[in-house]
Order: sequence, then C-alpha cells, then structure tokens
Amino acid sequence: MTAAQKRAQAKVEYDAFLAQCPSRQLLDRISDKWVVLILCALGGDRSSAEPSTVDAGGPRPMRYSEISRRLAGVSQKMLTQTLRSLERDGLLTRTVTPTVPVTVSYELTDLGLSLHTMARGMRSWAQTHMGDVLANRDAYDARA
Repeated sequence: MTAAQKRAQAKVEYDAFLAQCPSRQLLDRISDKWVVLILCALGGDRSSAEPSTVDAGGPRPMRYSEISRRLAGVSQKMLTQTLRSLERDGLLTRTVTPTVPVTVSYELTDLGLSLHTMARGMRSWAQTHMGDVLANRDAYDARA
C-alpha cells in the first residue's frame, strides 16, 4: 500500500467521536480561543471599533508585536506556544527576515485560510449572540 493510499484509508477512518482519534486532538487545538482569534487576526478581520485601513479586510502577514497588540490579554508565553503549534500543524508560516533587528512575520497558509472562514464565523456568532447568552444566564441564575 502506498503512502497516499494509507492516508486516504486513514482519512476514512477518522472519527472524532472515538477517544483515540487524532482528529479529536486537532479539534481541541483549533477550538482554543487564542487559535480562533489568531486565525481571525491574520485573516484580516477587524472589529467594528477599529478604523478602516487600506490593507484591512484581507489576509496579510503580521509581526508578532502586531498580533500581540491585536489580542488583548494574551500572555507572551501563550501567544508564542499557540503560534508554534499553528506553524507545526501547517496553518501558518513563520518568516524570518535578516534585518537589524530581525523581523519575524506570520501568515496563514492555504490550510489556515480554509479554517479562517469557520473561525471568523464562530467569532461573529459569539459577538452577535452574547447579549442573548447573558440574558439566558441571568434567567437561569434567577431560577436557581
């Protein structure tokens, strides 16, 4: 059996409902809030509070410091770990430019861009329905 045939067979056998399925581990990683926000940031998503810029609205490379500023509250350690895991999974590329000081930028790969669409949808859903969720929480807590 060739490597391509083995991959095709394994793809059929992936079932996230099974405890040992590697796709379950991937689901765990890509459902992380920092992953979703990094994908959205690198995909060019803006919040309604941000002013429009010429390059906003589409995927673009970003430097570490830009991503860090964009993701309020992320620690340096968490951002570094998350970027490394996304690079390892092939969702983004890290490019080092030999300048003084060295410039490092991150950009979504085609695989990362395909996931960006869903991440953007989750972020949008959360922002749109947060009021409903808060009202439901208040109603639930009032019953308890």
